[in-house]
Formats: sequence, C-alpha cells, structure tokens
Amino acid sequence: MNNHEIDFKLHGDDMQFVEVELDPSETVIAEAGALMMMEDGIAMETIFGDGSKSSGGSGLGLMGKLMGAGKRIITGESLFMTAFTNNGTGKRHVSFAAPYPGKIIPMDLSVLNGKIICQKDSFLAAAKGVSIGVEFQRKLGAGFFGGEGFIMQKLEGDGLAFVHAGGTIYRKNLQKGEVLRVDTGCLVAMTGDVDYNIETVPGIKTALFGGEGLFFATLRGPGSVWIQSMPFSRLASRVFAAAPQNPAGRSQGEGSAAGGLFDLLGGR
Repeated sequence: MNNHEIDFKLHGDDMQFVEVELDPSETVIAEAGALMMMEDGIAMETIFGDGSKSSGGSGLGLMGKLMGAGKRIITGESLFMTAFTNNGTGKRHVSFAAPYPGKIIPMDLSVLNGKIICQKDSFLAAAKGVSIGVEFQRKLGAGFFGGEGFIMQKLEGDGLAFVHAGGTIYRKNLQKGEVLRVDTGCLVAMTGDVDYNIETVPGIKTALFGGEGLFFATLRGPGSVWIQSMPFSRLASRVFAAAPQNPAGRSQGEGSAAGGLFDLLGGR
C-alpha cells in the first residue's frame, strides 16, 4: 500500500457527511471548504497540489508538482488542498460534509484497478497518497462542445477516495462491448477501463424540442459507471427558473397571484 489506510463511517441520508478515523501519523486530504469538524490532536496544513508522492520532491519532481497543480485550475479547483494529520497518540476523527443534497460514494481504488475518472467538482476527500489529476477527453472538439464532459478529474492510487454526487446514485457494471448513453451532467464517475466519448444527439428536432441537451456521454464496457439522478447544474437551473423575478426587489413568494391582488388593492 502506498496510500494511508484510513477507516471511515458515513452519517445521514440526503445531507451526508463522512467521518474519517485516523491512526497516529495518518493523513487525509480534502478540498478547501469541505471540513465539517475535527477532534483535538489533528493538525491542518495547506499543501500545494494533492500531496501525493508522485508530485513531491525537487527538480523534475517540483516541476511535475507545478504542472499538476496548474491543471487543477482548468477544472475550477484551487491550487492548494488541505491535509489533516493525526499528531496525537490515539485515534482521532475528522469529518467532511457534502456541499449539497446527495450521496457520498466511498471508492476503494485498490479494488478499482487503481484509477477512477469523475466529474471535475465531485471529489470530496481521500487518503494521503491518492493522486488527483486531470483527464482530458480525447476528441477535443466534441469534448469542448459537450460542456460538462470535456474535462474530468482522475483519482489514482490504492487508497480510499470519497466522491459526492446529487440525488440517487446508481452503479452499473458494463460487460465487454456493452454500451450505455448518459446525459453528460448525470455521469459521476467510471473506472479507468471504460471507453468514454461524447456524441451529439441524432436529429436536431430531438435536441431542440425533446427537452434534452445536444450531447450525451457514450460509455462502452467493460467497467463500472456511477450515475446521479440530480446533477447540481440541473438543480441550480430549476431553482433559478422558479425564483420570482421582481424588478422592485420585493420577494414574491409562492402566492404570486395573491401578491398581485394585494398590489392591486394598494397594499404596496
């Protein structure tokens, strides 16, 4: 094992958090802002990159670290991550919360062929030693116009990683040659052996009037894929569309008809 061996426990249902148990000198890394709580004896340290052995050192190692951290900017993440280390003599616990309603998926990379590819904003935390990089879509033209499917993160190593997704999470194991087409926003993660591409929806009428996007992800087995029923982008668009649009700045609420009658009677 090259990664720290951490234990964990998931709490909650739709608004989950993961509690990680650290033995003395064990470390877990997380995105900035993911911390929920931690016990006494745990030290926080801001690190450049992901802290994996492959990105450390000097000379070419330092250049690799700079390039690895720079790639994180492309995915919209920070150059830095936070490491939480147990400096005490006994077991200590640190917890990380999901950013929006959904599920936290524990990924044991040692049984997933050492690599998973996931949506760029789904990573939550991982054992120290897990490498967090960028996976580029091979066909850059299709990937660019495919929006969410263009740039994804890759998690490599043999330790535990925690990925968050919205709504209900469904894992599907694809047989060799089996094909599954998924909305680009609903694809959460997949194992590294899945062949992945972005394709346009056939038929412009279907794309324009069918209520779906212009692109979907085509996944070909063998391998495993994880799919979410409510991507955050879809949730945010529905909330924004349902928000009252009032130029005067007054909250309109659900009872918009009653509010209009109130205004008509001079209740402004």
